[in-house]
Amino acid sequence: MTEEGPLIAALKAAARWDHAPFYTPGHRRGVGLPAGLKPLLGTAAAYDFPELPTIGNLAGEEGAIASAQTLAAQTFGADRTWFLVNGSSGGLLAAILATCGEGGKIILPRNVHSSIINGLILAGAWPVFIHPVYGAEQDLAYGITAAAVAAALAIHPDARAVLVVYPTYHGICTDLAAIAQVAHGQGIPLLVDEAHGPHFGFHPDLPPSALSLGADLVVQSTHKVLGALSQAAMLHGQGDRLPWQRVAQCVAMVQSTSPNSLLLASLDGARQQMAEEGSILMAQTLAMAQWARGELAQIPNVTLLEPPTIPEPGFNSLDLTRLTVFVAGLGRDGFDLDEELMARGVMAELPLERHLMFIVTLGSRREDLQRLIQVFQALSTEATGTLPLLPPQPLPPLPPLILSPRAASFAPRRAVPLAEALGKASGALICAYPPGIPVLMPGEMITEEAIAYLQTLKHLGAQLLGLSDRTLQTLEAII
Repeated sequence: MTEEGPLIAALKAAARWDHAPFYTPGHRRGVGLPAGLKPLLGTAAAYDFPELPTIGNLAGEEGAIASAQTLAAQTFGADRTWFLVNGSSGGLLAAILATCGEGGKIILPRNVHSSIINGLILAGAWPVFIHPVYGAEQDLAYGITAAAVAAALAIHPDARAVLVVYPTYHGICTDLAAIAQVAHGQGIPLLVDEAHGPHFGFHPDLPPSALSLGADLVVQSTHKVLGALSQAAMLHGQGDRLPWQRVAQCVAMVQSTSPNSLLLASLDGARQQMAEEGSILMAQTLAMAQWARGELAQIPNVTLLEPPTIPEPGFNSLDLTRLTVFVAGLGRDGFDLDEELMARGVMAELPLERHLMFIVTLGSRREDLQRLIQVFQALSTEATGTLPLLPPQPLPPLPPLILSPRAASFAPRRAVPLAEALGKASGALICAYPPGIPVLMPGEMITEEAIAYLQTLKHLGAQLLGLSDRTLQTLEAII
């Protein structure tokens, strides 16, 4: 019989303990739950415990939680692991706080997750942005390159860390080993947002994990593709380039002091599942994904994102459990088709203008993939032509940063005419789809090139997010 994870075992033991509880939470193991909530939770509420002495706490070095985190580090190839109960966002906040103090510089891609921007604001750090390689034909942002990181470090040798997104939302992986070599050659740590890659390293046909490629600090959303509950994530660390006591302190700063025991238990269970069955489960998941990929590829007017035959800049490998389906040949954009798919009982993970992305996980069922294939077969027979696509536009130069994200986020701002906005700091984050890469960040100078780029994309019909004035007659500027 398989031995239970230490945290799951501790929660079961606490539930069996015959005692009078006078501690939180107030529902008292489900007795006081609202009537409408009881059918949703079932017996789960009986295991909703606080950090009892037999369970331990997130900041402790002993107890079931600490034991579960130690086992997680062993399973995922780290020296140390922290459980996160507010998703990868909390881990990314902690990573930036631990490496970048007030005024500290960090090198990172232009298309980072919003939580990283929030981390810059909280830390008072100054970003050194790098444009990711843009695949214009696919309308997809790839990763940043080692050459671009080296060039940024030559200009900013005082940078305190490099942060990389690996993989992207669509499963695109850059040459992370080369970037690690560049960062470590400068004596600084490599932080990796591996939110979408916790399954890497459990099968040879998947991209290698960030830790195996030399990353110092890695954040993974264990809930995204593995078996943990939503919000459950992990932060992994290795090596001696980071002050680990400070990392632990920063993790505690962004975590709740009342973590949900069910979220923590789900991390313990997901870890045990991958330790015991990870290779088998990933083989099954990849087999289903490859079968679906082959079936979809045979449908007229439908194509898929495939791994490069030879590694390209920013695109070294692809997570094959991500199915990115290009839909222009069906004569409709991805947003329109997303609504059509929902009406037919299929829900995508991410719709964009030219494509829809679907995630295949260890919980996917073959019948679900069959339904996906059948819906696309039907849509192909209904296609009336090819959707005209926006011509790709060269990205404008990165605007200079006038104010730090922290200063910009609290500064007064107002909408001003474009001519008056020139030279002022942007008060908004403005992003265009395509290509999905921010044009202006809060605190960056509003330049002629940025305005011209936005005007061109608006004329072409692109989506401009973050504008307070959709006519683009004014922009939010810091005054």
